[in-house]
Amino acid sequence: MNASGTPFSTLIRTASHEQHVEAETSTFMSDLLGGRLGVDAYARYTEQLWFVYAALESAAPELSGDPVAGPFVRPELMRLASLERDLAHLRGAGWREGLAALPATREYADRIAECALTWPGGYVAHHYTRYLGDLSGGQIIRGRAEKTWGFARKGDGVRFYVFEEIGNPAAFKREYRELLDGVAADDLEKQRIVAECRRAFALNTGVFRALGEEFRISA
Repeated sequence: MNASGTPFSTLIRTASHEQHVEAETSTFMSDLLGGRLGVDAYARYTEQLWFVYAALESAAPELSGDPVAGPFVRPELMRLASLERDLAHLRGAGWREGLAALPATREYADRIAECALTWPGGYVAHHYTRYLGDLSGGQIIRGRAEKTWGFARKGDGVRFYVFEEIGNPAAFKREYRELLDGVAADDLEKQRIVAECRRAFALNTGVFRALGEEFRISA
């Protein structure tokens, strides 16, 4: 609880709601989920995710013992191996050779890396916006991708969205919110974490905007 008596998990969700909606309703994501873009746009988006999760997960071992970030470092959440399998399916065995971060993606990944090095609370903000989003809205993306581009259900191409080690996502999300409610931070630090959460959504929206420029649909 914070001073107002509101659980921190509620505070962080409501405070970032506007940015969350903006990210979800970006032109690129709307076009992608609406089937107006080809599989190449989906592959390019998946490549950008690789940089974000490389930043998140390369820092995880060092932060696993941290009193603030440590409780959130859960091996069953890790996405990088699944992303790499998807990229091999989408781009072929030499997928790493063509891997390139958009400037907006580089800015996003660099901010995660900076928080991981200097501010565990900030890392938690980025962890929350990514992994809880993957467990929730990510499932919509998976379903649309399977339908639009013919990927096998929960198979190569969409494995990033499949959390095989989480048998009950609803229960896991409840447990995650309890971790947020019990985070080792005072009210001022919680405010800073909420602000970083907003920044994470803004950085994510920046990536969508850049992808939207790259895959602009002709009028």
